Amino acid sequence: MDIKISPSALACDLSRFAEECQAMYDAGAHMIHLDIMDGHFVPNLTFGAPLIRCLRGKSPIIFDAHLMISRPDLYIEDFVKAGADIITFHIEADCNTADTLKKIRSFSVKSGLSLKPGTEIEEVLPFIPLVDMILVMTVEPGFGGQSFMADMLPKVRFLRDNYPTLDIQVDGGLNNHTSKLAVEAGANIIVAGSYLFGQSDYKKAVGELYEICIQSAE
Repeated sequence: MDIKISPSALACDLSRFAEECQAMYDAGAHMIHLDIMDGHFVPNLTFGAPLIRCLRGKSPIIFDAHLMISRPDLYIEDFVKAGADIITFHIEADCNTADTLKKIRSFSVKSGLSLKPGTEIEEVLPFIPLVDMILVMTVEPGFGGQSFMADMLPKVRFLRDNYPTLDIQVDGGLNNHTSKLAVEAGANIIVAGSYLFGQSDYKKAVGELYEICIQSAE
């Protein structure tokens, strides 16, 4: 598996957003996870396309945009123009899933589909041909710093067993221990926020997490 580390910028020092993203890139992170929340689909409000547009010129890191919003279909073009490289939205959102995935791909960016803990894995299966990545949430989306839900790992395992070349991302409560469990289940993209941004040495933290994941994938 092609293991990738995607630090969640929600946990960074937001007063130094651009510097923090660049620091993670310099530390060896493969992408930066950008949590976009509208205060409606999830009970939290973060940032949108204008901030991403400002960040785009500050770092070459891949922008991994996770849209936790009710109507992602209305904002796809905005996030593409802002510089998102991967756009993931939720199957539970109020939009036509297939049409929204096709719209993302029409702009030549990667498409992702996410599911909340309470959503069965079977819900996303009809859309696999239209996605580059499935994001399995291991916490309830909306806030960082929550505890990892290990009972979500069978979803990851099912996807890996049935779709061996699919990118499978896991987000929520990930640290050196839970990332090992996620990769052993079949995940290859690890989103870690508080765990990575809470370390004083980003390069050491990213490197150690990456090595743990690589060893767990063998």
